[in-house]
Amino acid sequence: MTGYELALLSVAAVFIAFALVVALVIPRARPDFPAKRLGVFVAICIALFAVQMGAVLALAELGEHDEPEAAETTETDTTETQTTETETTETDTTETETTETETNGATGSEAVGKEIFTSVAQPSCATCHTLADAGATGTVGPNLDTAKPSSDLVVDRVTNGLGGMPSFSGSLSEEEIQEVAAYVSAAAGS
Repeated sequence: MTGYELALLSVAAVFIAFALVVALVIPRARPDFPAKRLGVFVAICIALFAVQMGAVLALAELGEHDEPEAAETTETDTTETQTTETETTETDTTETETTETETNGATGSEAVGKEIFTSVAQPSCATCHTLADAGATGTVGPNLDTAKPSSDLVVDRVTNGLGGMPSFSGSLSEEEIQEVAAYVSAAAGS
């Protein structure tokens, strides 16, 4: 957790603690609270609210200065992931040829497709869809075991999205989309 997040969390904790004490603790001891001191109570509430909003605005500006470092880290992680995927693809060349025959012309490696389905795509396909072969039990999207989508349909949905499903064309390459489509259509039995 960064200093920005800790400072924002601290200010929020003070504001929440004040609200809880004023709403739950003080009224039990003093049923007429705030009675004669209503003006002071309102002033304190406004001051705490102003401090909270000021902290959010001021600390948000500080947080923006920290983001370029986070972006650099993300780029490095992405490069490492791509390297790993490339190595896996090279390793599975023979398996890819076998897979193409088994999936009625679908291209791509099912092993790499399964990896993309279960963890690479964000959010993971397994988060929303049910697919027994992947151990996925999501209920947001269609049950792929029941739907048995063709490779072409999976490519279309992953590339363009539909309804609640987002497009992954910006986060997955065309080759990765082909690989996940080959895997899903084969695993679902289409």
